[in-house]
Amino acid sequence: MNRTFYTGIVLTSLCCRSMAQSTADTLRLNLPQVVEMAKHQSIAARQAATLKENRYWIWRTYQSNYKPQLVLDGRLPGYSKTYQEILQPNGTIDFQPVRNNNSSLNLSLEQSIAQTGGTIFGTTQLQRFDDFDRKNTLYNSVPYALGYAQPLFRFNNLKWDKRIEPLKYQESRQEYIESMEQIAIRATSYFFDLLLAQVNLQIAETNLNNTINILRIANEKFELGKVSRNEILQLQLELLKSQKSVASARREMEIAVLNLRAYSGLPGNERIALDLPGHAIKLKVTADQVLTEAFANRSDAIAFQRKVIEAKRDVAKAKGDNSLNATLTAQLGFSNSALNLPNVYKSPKNQQQLQLVFDIPILDWGRSRSRLKTAQANQKFVEYEVEQAQQVFKQEIFTQVTLFDMMQDQLSLTAQADSIASEKYQIARERYVLGHLSITDLSIAFQEKDQAKRDYVFALRDLWGAYYQLRYLSLYDFEKNEKISYK
Repeated sequence: MNRTFYTGIVLTSLCCRSMAQSTADTLRLNLPQVVEMAKHQSIAARQAATLKENRYWIWRTYQSNYKPQLVLDGRLPGYSKTYQEILQPNGTIDFQPVRNNNSSLNLSLEQSIAQTGGTIFGTTQLQRFDDFDRKNTLYNSVPYALGYAQPLFRFNNLKWDKRIEPLKYQESRQEYIESMEQIAIRATSYFFDLLLAQVNLQIAETNLNNTINILRIANEKFELGKVSRNEILQLQLELLKSQKSVASARREMEIAVLNLRAYSGLPGNERIALDLPGHAIKLKVTADQVLTEAFANRSDAIAFQRKVIEAKRDVAKAKGDNSLNATLTAQLGFSNSALNLPNVYKSPKNQQQLQLVFDIPILDWGRSRSRLKTAQANQKFVEYEVEQAQQVFKQEIFTQVTLFDMMQDQLSLTAQADSIASEKYQIARERYVLGHLSITDLSIAFQEKDQAKRDYVFALRDLWGAYYQLRYLSLYDFEKNEKISYK
């Protein structure tokens, strides 16, 4: 018995000395600091920023489709040495050696017209032909020409992209904000994991100290014959349990520290001590307010609109691909040919081109109609799916607002219970020292005090978790009364 008693005292003194030596190396953090740290330093934050940048460049690519495009294409050189079939005057075929160079360059400026789907273009061309066998050279050029190509009865991709792509980009920007708020939710969870582990260690160390002191008093009473041997054994058992609890709580705290460091990107090896968050969040929010902000800010609300438009686009594409597909191209300009380069640009002749290329499906065994009906059925399905998602979206918000209000009330009750349990334990401890309380009743007071403290931390965790979940669902800062945004 004495060996166990002195072992407990030695362990407690070593623990206190270690804590005193490491106080200078302790980093104290509160919940907002941990959340901000995770938003700036965590791998999840860097991934969200990279995805945001990726979506930005996709947006820039879309915008470039509506800007003029300057393109240089050609064939340089176009050397060929081969045998070709030549039709003879008598109608026979003879294969003659051919050695030539046919090079060309074409510089064109194109501008797409989103409203019509057509393309207006300007072009200049130069071609050189060298016949090495006959040793002559010929130039051909189009100094400049203007033209317009207009698809007829075809699907206008540019027109639909102009409706869909801005929604996608806006959706991606809101998704980035949501990612940051999800990081806040995860960081809050890791914060309270560590805070609860620290509270458990605090409780375990306090219980160990109290058990040692009570055992010392009980030993003195035992020598005076005021307590039984069974009560001493019970206290020794409580001492062993307390020592095991301290070791277990310390191990859980180290694991929680590693998890918090890994997620938040916190460097260094100093000890971490967390400050208990404030007692309550003084907020009064209504479901209608949160719902209004959610439909104005959430990417899901934008996605509802985008999905319906995409379904309509698919129907329009099926209709365009099932009917007459034609392209009308008109071009006006000048062209010329000469034996040398300077002369090819002298006195060019008028050039006019007009062509209609068409494709009419006559017999496809119902394939075109099936594609159209499939797209129309899919449009109905998407509309029903969006309607269902909107209902779930609203229900989730109503539930979260109700939960947040309940958590605020629950925290107030658990705070009162914690205060009462602590006072009750102090009274029980004093009564036991005076000999007016059994060890069983003291042990019950122990357990009630510890559980009340843990319940209070759990209530804090639930409240702050519900608060950050409310921010995530609405993308609105209810403390500052403004929309959440990140640069």
